[in-house]
Amino acid sequence: MGQAGGMLVAFSIAPSGSSSDDGSVGDAVAEAVRVVRESGLPNETTSMFTTIEAETWDEAMAVVGRAVEAVQARSPRVSLVLKADIRPGYTGQLSAKVERIEKALGSDG
Repeated sequence: MGQAGGMLVAFSIAPSGSSSDDGSVGDAVAEAVRVVRESGLPNETTSMFTTIEAETWDEAMAVVGRAVEAVQARSPRVSLVLKADIRPGYTGQLSAKVERIEKALGSDG
């Protein structure tokens, strides 16, 4: 895929196992989030996913790939879930989509 001109990519990366007593994968996930934050792309991390906003497919997948590699450094097996909203010509959607919903909720009276 080439130029898209605006996309949101939500993804979740986790090692398949954990050496932690409570099964937590937080340390490995933190390394993936560190990669995302260092990328300079607009991003948001929630309890289940990290979302990035990129101009091109290649830009987004490069960050996802580096994040997978960061988790892979801690585990030989990695799970990746990915969802993309590809909308050419639109930027700033990481916050704009949420703002539209909040506005709609505010008008419910």
